[in-house]
Amino acid sequence: MRMLRMGADAVLVEVDGLAAAVALHARLVADPPRGVVDIVPAARTVLVRADPRALSSEGARAWIARAAATPADPPPPRAEIVVPVDYDGADLAETAGLLGMSPKALVARHERAAWSVAFTGFAPGFAYLVGDGWDLDVPRRAAPRTRVPAGSVALAGPFSGAYPRETPGGWQLIGTTDAVLFDPDADRPALLTPGAAVRFAATRPVSLGRGAIDAGPRAGGEGAQAPGSGIRVLATGARATFQDAGRPGRAAEGIARSGAADPPAWALANRLLGNRPDAAAIEVVLGGFRAVAERDLAVAVTGGWAPLTIDGRPCDPYVVHPWAAGAELRMDALVGGARAYVAVRGGWLAPAAAGSRSTDTLSGLGPAPVRAGDRVAAGDETAGAIPALPLHPWGLPPAATDAAPLEVPFVPGPRDDWITTASRRALAEAVWTVSAEADRIGIRLDGPPLERARTDELPSEGMLPGAIQVPPSGSPVVFGVDGPVTGGYPVVGVVTAAGRARLAQARPGDRVRLRPAAASPAEW
Repeated sequence: MRMLRMGADAVLVEVDGLAAAVALHARLVADPPRGVVDIVPAARTVLVRADPRALSSEGARAWIARAAATPADPPPPRAEIVVPVDYDGADLAETAGLLGMSPKALVARHERAAWSVAFTGFAPGFAYLVGDGWDLDVPRRAAPRTRVPAGSVALAGPFSGAYPRETPGGWQLIGTTDAVLFDPDADRPALLTPGAAVRFAATRPVSLGRGAIDAGPRAGGEGAQAPGSGIRVLATGARATFQDAGRPGRAAEGIARSGAADPPAWALANRLLGNRPDAAAIEVVLGGFRAVAERDLAVAVTGGWAPLTIDGRPCDPYVVHPWAAGAELRMDALVGGARAYVAVRGGWLAPAAAGSRSTDTLSGLGPAPVRAGDRVAAGDETAGAIPALPLHPWGLPPAATDAAPLEVPFVPGPRDDWITTASRRALAEAVWTVSAEADRIGIRLDGPPLERARTDELPSEGMLPGAIQVPPSGSPVVFGVDGPVTGGYPVVGVVTAAGRARLAQARPGDRVRLRPAAASPAEW
């Protein structure tokens, strides 16, 4: 067993294979100490994330070591979850042929195996199941589908799984289920969680695959419409979404943290307005937001520097302003930064999903993006009076210039030995450019290609916001708040919380320098 650093508040525990990872995960979840936020099993690792205010890194490592050395108690009996399947998948006949058997024989093997959830990831509620009595290794599709219907039952490698919602995917589709795999409003949203025993049961005789690839229902909210009065949206700019503190502690269910991409800016908006710390704001990308108040409101805009007018009068960001009923708030294109937060006294009443009003742009969990024509109600999530504060001397947000690239601190990652020494130096010394592929899911940085020191494949591991992955192309990708909870490319560094907030305000074309927070480039 090896414990590897994964940022400032997480430990990646590497063990000898999937069975050992499942066993360690069971020991850790049996008795976690106060301060543990996430325990995420994967193919041969367990990611443990802790709140450093309650549990130090040394304390977390000591607890992991004790748990690993403790003989495991027999797991308590768990009710078997029966998943009904119509074995009508588009790839059933082809997959059976690849394995040298008939479709009926493949289905019989799939039904007969005693399945259990090894880990989750990829999408909320998507479970990777391993089967006792299942020894088949199923090749993935050469070209992944851009749309896999919700409810699809599929195979890939040694795993089986079922898609909770429509997503892209490269697994072989052998059937469909009408089981509710993920319900964001339930106390336990995911039907299949790590350790659960599962059996697949055919609902009718096997067909040879109808091949229907239809869109399934989407998880999440039904749009930004809300009861009551607040504002009527006229324009949203490039993109506008509801964001709050997100969904921490749900990674083992396949649920990303999400939440505000620039947490300090979002939190400041709520403090200025006297809101509760978790009140929702509207995150606007690059400006261009316009709305009319339907009742008297108080508003503040933070984050990227935004030219504002209310009823035609210029207004400063980072200051609370009255927004009278019938008046239009207009935000022009941001002159600094990439994301601005429009907050009102009491917060916004967007539909909640899995305990949060945040829109997860990767999974679709949460309310739909804000659209022109939406009416959004203001809430009453206040914590006290609006504080009497002087004009804040906030300057423009950190921005990259030709003379001074944006400085983004990071710490070495658990797989930094997967790139060469020269590439580790380049990661810390080169000036990178934010590519057009930059959003809440991740930011690709263009610059010198990072050369791999290893060419083998890395099994899926737990991920977290700020993880710097290096895919085969050599261009590093920094995971954002909506990034997946597991991934299969090596994490060579992890951007700090302060660095993630800075990157959230970076635009395509901005220049970035990744600065080691724990060691100089020469020591790297």
